[in-house]
Parts: sequence; structure tokens; C-alpha cells
Amino acid sequence: MSAKPGTSSASAGNTNPSINDINLEALSLSEGIRDAPVCIIVLGMAGSGKTTFTRSLIEHAQAQFNPYVVNLDPACREVPYAAHIDIRDTVNYKEVMKQYQLGPNGGIVTALNMFTTKMPKFAELVRRAGERGHKWCIIDTPGQIEVFTWSASGNIITEGLATMFPTIVVYVMDVVRSACPTTFMSNMLYACSILYKTRLPFLVALNKIDLKECSFVQDWMTDFEAFQDALEQEQSYVNNLTRTMSLTLDTFYENLVTCGVSAKTGVGFATLMTHILDCVQEYERDYKPVYEKMRQQRLAEQEANPQPASHIEEAGIAVPLGLDLRDSPGNADNSVFLMAPSLVPQQIDEEREMETDAKGELEEQNFHSFIQNHMTAQQGKRDKQQQDQKS
Repeated sequence: MSAKPGTSSASAGNTNPSINDINLEALSLSEGIRDAPVCIIVLGMAGSGKTTFTRSLIEHAQAQFNPYVVNLDPACREVPYAAHIDIRDTVNYKEVMKQYQLGPNGGIVTALNMFTTKMPKFAELVRRAGERGHKWCIIDTPGQIEVFTWSASGNIITEGLATMFPTIVVYVMDVVRSACPTTFMSNMLYACSILYKTRLPFLVALNKIDLKECSFVQDWMTDFEAFQDALEQEQSYVNNLTRTMSLTLDTFYENLVTCGVSAKTGVGFATLMTHILDCVQEYERDYKPVYEKMRQQRLAEQEANPQPASHIEEAGIAVPLGLDLRDSPGNADNSVFLMAPSLVPQQIDEEREMETDAKGELEEQNFHSFIQNHMTAQQGKRDKQQQDQKS
């Protein structure tokens, strides 16, 4: 293959394949688990602040770890960080819902399934990022936690990365909402299920400590009687269920590593990064042998049942998957993702966009008006109570 005009002979002889040429055999399992980049999968319930947490983590890790950023939420309108790989550049979420007649969660699952059909290309981009000096790969997941954790695509992405790179899971937990014992127990149930399903080092980030201290959560996790005392103060039909669950689950979550952070102010991220490094050491010590064994088993299966990559139909047209932010525009043609022609992201009509923005502004104004009226009514009630007490 001849070099392009203007390129040196060194670049022409580069053995690093173009992203266009990657197939299922491009990433050989025989190469083993690489040291970099460390893949950090950010999970959490809707509203826990995952995306803001991801932005703050990127900012604090930029100087030392130069993170490679991946957004896997196809339904978000915008993200507050620059992503090297963004699923929205590959899959048109609304078009998926329209063509397959799906709801919001079904559309997210289908979009993730389409993304994982090109997992080798995704993994190759992550590998190249590690070679270029990116020590971390931070992955932001969909807001609907069950869509990623309990879908086949989420399992493929998690296990696929863990068999090639050091991988850890950061579970973002909303401290403010967890002040309710029932919500706290729901978070712990999710955390334990994800911990044992992923079989990876697990770190709980107690977010929003700028609004409420997280010491009570740590006390509830380690002191069963303290949680029972808090539960007694709640009057709810689910108290008995929560009490029974706490009797069973406290031995599972009492040893979870936790760290209080504020994604808004940046407090606690220095300690969080130290815990992340500890989790990487835990992966190397306890989890890497397990995934090495899985890798050897897959190698044995491939040798026993060899299947050429040509049996997979590669139909569609190419759209961008992701670029390193330092790459020049001339490299843009080397980062592609195969996609069905009907699902290629379309340019949003400007009039439709303006109409959507107008509706959003009106809804926001109505919401602020409702809040203001509610606060005025509450203040009026308090003033009246004070007057009655004085009289």
C-alpha cells in the first residue's frame, strides 16, 4: 500500500492499522491485559449527579492522568465535558425509537446494542489512547442505571474492557436523597447487586456533600443499630421490608469503600483519586487472575472452533466514532463506525430546534413560577403561625 502524497516513509510503514481495517481479529486476546488505560465505569441512579461527577473527575485527573473520555448515554441532550467517543455521534436515539417503535428505555437499550456490535473498534480506540499517554479512560453511562447494568450490551462492554484493561466501577450515590432510610437501602441493594454482577473493584462516591454531610451514610453502612434507630423514626409501609433487607445486606455493604465528594465544588476528589488508585491495585491483585483465566478460556474456545471474520456482514456507511482531541482534522477519516444507513444521525432542523427550545423555556418559567408561589404560600403560613403564637 503506497503512502499518501506529503507523508513520510516512516508513516507509510506504520504497522498501526487504520480504524477502517479493524475486524474481530484485530484485537488478539493472546496479547494479555494491558497496564493502560485504566477504565473507570461511572454508574448511579438517575439524578445522582453522574455527569457532573464525571466532569469534575476529568478536571481533577487531567494534569496527572490525561483521561480519555467516553459518553455512552445516547439520550442526553448535551454533556458538560469534551468526549473523545460519544455514542450520540454514532446512533440517532430518536430515530431508533421512531423506526423500532420503542419507548425511552427501549431506545437506549437498542442504541447500546448497536454500539456494542462494533466493540473491537471501540476497544482498539481505547488501546490507542493508552499508547498515546492517556492513563485513564472515564466512561459515563446512561442515567437509567438498569439499562446499562442489566442489559446484554452493558455486560459486553464491562467484561470486554475488563479482559483487556484494568477496570473499576464507581457508583455515584446521592447523599441528600439517601437521608431517607428506605432510599438508602435501595441504593445499597443496587450497589451490592452491581458489585457481585460485575466482579470488579467497587468504589462508592457519596455525592452532594456540599448540601448534606455524608457521615450518617457511613454510620448506617457500618453500624446496624444506628440504621435501625433511624428506621424507627420513619412511618412507612415499607419499613418492615427495609428492616428485613438490612438484616441480610449489612454484611455485604459494610466493607464497601466510600468517599464523600461534591461534584459541584470539587471537595473530596483528591481523596477519591487515591481510592481509585487503590482499586487499581486491587484489580491487579485479586481480579486480574480471574480475567486472565477467562481470557485463556476464550482463546481455547477460539482454537477449538475457529470462525473467520468474513462470516459477519459488514454493511452500512461510515460515521465518526471518536477522536483524540489532539488529533488533527486530517486524521478524521481514520476514525469511523459502521452504521445502518437509516440510523445515521441527521442534522436537526433549525425551526424544530427553536420550537423545542421555546417549549423548554416556557416549562422552566412555569416551574420557577410554581416554586415562587409555593414559597410565598409557605412564608405566609409561617407568618400567620407566628402572629397566632404572639396573640
